[in-house]
Amino acid sequence: MERILLGPGPSLTPPSVQAAMVRPPLGHMDPDLMPILEETAVLLRRVFQTANEVAFPLSGTGTAGMEACLVNTLARGDRIIVAASGFFAQRIAEIAGRLGADVAVVEAPWGQAVDPADVVRALRARPVKVVAAAHVETSTGVLQPLRELAAAVREHGALMLVDAVASLGGVELAVDAWGIDVCYSGSQKCLSAPPGMAPLTANEPARARSREGAVPSFYMDLELIWRYWAPPHAYHHTVSVPLVFAMHEALRLVAAEGLPARWARHATNASAFASGIEAMGLRLFAPRAVRSPTVITVVVPEGVDEARVRQRLLAEYGIEIAGGLGPLRGKIWRIGLMGHSSQDRLVLLLLAALEAVLAAEGAPVDRGAGMAAASRVLAASSAA
Repeated sequence: MERILLGPGPSLTPPSVQAAMVRPPLGHMDPDLMPILEETAVLLRRVFQTANEVAFPLSGTGTAGMEACLVNTLARGDRIIVAASGFFAQRIAEIAGRLGADVAVVEAPWGQAVDPADVVRALRARPVKVVAAAHVETSTGVLQPLRELAAAVREHGALMLVDAVASLGGVELAVDAWGIDVCYSGSQKCLSAPPGMAPLTANEPARARSREGAVPSFYMDLELIWRYWAPPHAYHHTVSVPLVFAMHEALRLVAAEGLPARWARHATNASAFASGIEAMGLRLFAPRAVRSPTVITVVVPEGVDEARVRQRLLAEYGIEIAGGLGPLRGKIWRIGLMGHSSQDRLVLLLLAALEAVLAAEGAPVDRGAGMAAASRVLAASSAA
């Protein structure tokens, strides 16, 4: 049975990206590859909305991007503030601690955004080198407002580090205009490339330690890797050329659609799905004001076996969604409407399948209401 990937990653891969990945390979130092590397960097700058020189997809997953950005900006003993309200922001804190940083975690309950005022209080307490936040917290579906937070960080002379793993290409993200110094993402979410690359960008202040040769990791030294991606293309490691082909094509598709249109598509489909969920009689976990349009979290109805529902969706409909992490395990479903998986037909398919499975499991759902509500949202968007 065909798998329909509607979890929090990976997303479905467009046919042209699949085709790009199976092109005859080139060597990682082949002269014909070099223009593709350079074009990929240009396309990535546009998605990040930055003029930074350094912009490339690191070989590795989003967590590799996380670790690379931390190891290039933090020295042992440097203080970092992590704005944390979920699993992946806590991972930032864990990695920073392993690097020997002085870690301060400013927390909010899972399902809420961190209040920038709380971060400002921590900034005033003592000198801080880096402030880190997850733009979309994949574990909760919360969209962290970044503009106010980044402005406060800049005012206090710290670097702003952003996890955009579940937002880049699906939600507005303006690296330069918002004052973000270093930012990383993942290839397999809103960009809809295969897993295995971590797009990132860093400005001049964020590159300081790397340029000075003070980064303790050779493999994750951004300056050394950038010398491979930019002319004259000095060898650093053997990049996966099929993944480069796929990333290049995925970014080309983003450029062809246009960022505003892409953001609007994600917002519309998320709104339709949310309306359908609520019309069925279910409850969304993240509050509307901070609800992400890329990862949507649904509260499991009382008495329903959340894992069994996921198993039935996969076995009977070929649809993959995910359960909760940490304290939300067994309490929520995490649905990803990202990139190529953010399609109106898939919204309707998932609502219909979820309704059928829940009804079969004995949950009280308003049959037909979800599809009707979502259809109204989609029709209104098409007419606008």
